[in-house]
Amino acid sequence: MQRTTYEIAIFLIVITLLVFVMVGFIISIIYLYRKKQKTYVQNLELIKHGHEKNLLQSQVEVQEQTFQNISREIHDNINLSLTLAKLQLNTLDFSDKNKTLHLVSSSIDLLSKSIKDLSDLSKSMNADIIAEEGLIEALEIETKRISKTGMLEIHTEVSGNPVFLDAQKDLIIFRIIQEAFNNVIKHASAKKVRLELYYSSAYMIITVKDNGKGFDPNESCNRKGAGLKNMKTRAKLFNGDVNIESSPETGTKVIISIPF
Repeated sequence: MQRTTYEIAIFLIVITLLVFVMVGFIISIIYLYRKKQKTYVQNLELIKHGHEKNLLQSQVEVQEQTFQNISREIHDNINLSLTLAKLQLNTLDFSDKNKTLHLVSSSIDLLSKSIKDLSDLSKSMNADIIAEEGLIEALEIETKRISKTGMLEIHTEVSGNPVFLDAQKDLIIFRIIQEAFNNVIKHASAKKVRLELYYSSAYMIITVKDNGKGFDPNESCNRKGAGLKNMKTRAKLFNGDVNIESSPETGTKVIISIPF
């Protein structure tokens, strides 16, 4: 009995340490992102030329979107797992050895899940992954994150011979696709999205097709129109183009063409 109590005490100490480590990690994430965001905004104020300003603006928006995703993930998933683990540990009854071991084991599983979620967050917060791994890897992380939320089911297809572009160009393309996903989530009432990347020898074509309610491109919609306008403005930075194909009840297709 003394040995069992000792083992349980060790479990509780380990769990407590893990909780403190995760809380510290979360605080560090928030602090670093706030600091990085502040630096980007300060740099943005110093830049007056349109091209460089648009590049930096895209960096700021990607950082802001990532920070929002982290905040949502911490609130919806990690916070829930930690809360459940805390409730289970608070209800431990050392007189019932089997039940206590079961609750401790369940709490460890919840903490393990939280650690994995934090690891995924750590990957998603690393904006340098676009420069280090390229556009496709960054999009894979982004589509997995969105699919995990249950908001959209995203299928991705890459054809041709992928080309590693300039990091700034990849960042702009990533932001355009991210904006397309945001428009689908906010306006389309869609369940599925198909993302296609086609690489030729001279250009790449990106297609984002959803099965949502669609809309009439000729009718103005301020919020949606602003998003589409931003996508086209960014594509023109590199002589690219964005075309929209949609009609009511037929879904929407966004076609992005970027020359190499």
